Amino acid sequence: MNILLWHVHGSWTTSFVHGKHRYLIPATPDRGPYGLGRARTYTWPESAAEVSPEQLRGADVDVVILQRPEEIDLAEQWLGRRPGRDVPAVYVEHNTPKDGQVPNSRHPLADRDDLLIAHVTAFNELFWDTGTTRTTVVDHGIVAPTAVWTGELDRLAVVINEPVRRWRVTGTDLLVRFAEIAPLDVFGMKVAGLAEHLGLPADRLTSHDDVPQHRMHAELARRRAYLHLCRWTSLGLSLIEAMAMGMPVVALATTEAVMAVPPGAGALSTRVDTLLAAASRFVAEPQRAREAGAVARVAAGERYGLDRFLTDWDRLLEEEVCG
Repeated sequence: MNILLWHVHGSWTTSFVHGKHRYLIPATPDRGPYGLGRARTYTWPESAAEVSPEQLRGADVDVVILQRPEEIDLAEQWLGRRPGRDVPAVYVEHNTPKDGQVPNSRHPLADRDDLLIAHVTAFNELFWDTGTTRTTVVDHGIVAPTAVWTGELDRLAVVINEPVRRWRVTGTDLLVRFAEIAPLDVFGMKVAGLAEHLGLPADRLTSHDDVPQHRMHAELARRRAYLHLCRWTSLGLSLIEAMAMGMPVVALATTEAVMAVPPGAGALSTRVDTLLAAASRFVAEPQRAREAGAVARVAAGERYGLDRFLTDWDRLLEEEVCG
């Protein structure tokens, strides 16, 4: 199939474009949010091809993957066809509702008969009110990292994008307490200057801003354990990637994390003191960390493998386009 989709979420799109199809990725001269083009810090196959809005007007497109409501009008403008009416369309919902109305949050595409909403977690499907719009769940899948956990550094690793702006959503406010246990390495977008913002000395928190994925994985694997302190996000793919490398995880038991992290893979709790104690144990006892990481690696491979993810998407696309 020829699939039109925008580059919105780098990790998810990386997995998606590893399928057997041809992927048309809009690219505009300004490389803005609706024309980002191919990834710069992830490895994508050649089947993910950049196209300009002008090229899309005559392009052969079998299905449109939507990820933001405004892409519906944009796709119609660029294609000359209405997604869901003139060309099949699937809307991928990556996010938990954040409108302050939980658990009564109405999805912006509720009560539509022209689209299917594919949630990336069952938690999202449960918490969004989509009315009569059809929904399904396609759980995440990841390209397996090549890095393997060694944990020789008695430091804790975190991956957060925009930790200052998102703050309590991503648990940024909790980092100070974990920095008392061990030095932190924070990777992600717009993490520069985080130590100063939190009032931490430079030796307790080091920022690694927008590092290419393969280099980030190699650095993560050297840290003793992975922190996942998100209060209200869908399910960070970096958490799954850390587990797949064999990292023990210390995670808040919120949203889909309670399904992703099995017993024995680390620590999962809504009590921060419990997580602080677990992080302290992993720092002090490398063998305990190794054992938990081995459980995490098996769990990530069994539930979030790339083959399962792509098979689920192929089945869904075939049903929507050919059904």
